[in-house]
Amino acid sequence: MSWVLLRGLTREARHWGSFTAQFAARVAPAEVIALDLPGNGKFHQHLSPWHVPGMVEFARQQLLAQGIGPPYQLMAMSLGAMVATDWAQRFAQEIDRLVLINTSMRPFSTVAQRLQPHNWLALMTLAVRWRDVDDTERCIHRLTCNQSGHCHADLMAWQQIRRSAPVSHANALRQLAAAARFASAVQTPRCPALVLSSSADRLVNPICSAQLAVAWQVTQHIHPWAGHDLPHDDATWVCEHVADWLLLLNQ
Repeated sequence: MSWVLLRGLTREARHWGSFTAQFAARVAPAEVIALDLPGNGKFHQHLSPWHVPGMVEFARQQLLAQGIGPPYQLMAMSLGAMVATDWAQRFAQEIDRLVLINTSMRPFSTVAQRLQPHNWLALMTLAVRWRDVDDTERCIHRLTCNQSGHCHADLMAWQQIRRSAPVSHANALRQLAAAARFASAVQTPRCPALVLSSSADRLVNPICSAQLAVAWQVTQHIHPWAGHDLPHDDATWVCEHVADWLLLLNQ
């Protein structure tokens, strides 16, 4: 049974970095597929849908086109986790496991919780300077990563990713609009779900994950210092918690 990994706003498969290999070695003996959403990565020339269900349809079609059929196990963060949630709720028979990382969604969180107000000016500046590759990637790193020990290497890699598969300004806005508009169904997904979050997330208030886990009555684990990009900041922690959760499910 395949694990499908979904990233967040304007991010693509290569932004998982070494996490994908580490996850495959520690957690997933089956195939691990880091899938790009429309407008990002190998699909950067596609138009991003204005709504999350359109992203779900695209992801489903891409997997089937690769000959990979359901059921799937989904690990997703941020906007990708909204896609995974909608997928699990509308196509319950296709999803066997669901891991959501640092996400937020209506009706469980407010606007100010989903995007912390102290970042609004920085994000507006980011939108204005979107075509400045170096400055934009530095800003994204500052907003999403608390592990700065490899900052220079990260930025070199991210800037190269952006130059090779640039996400257009229009697609970035369309993805932002899709995330802002998304509202989850109230009911808990039928499959087992795990919520992982970062207590030091500077972009999204960590209360969003807590409120989601309480509403769904599912397991949540909270990292003490990582930023919004939790798999970047502490891949080992993520892999260990997912592996332990799966072990408990299989007992």
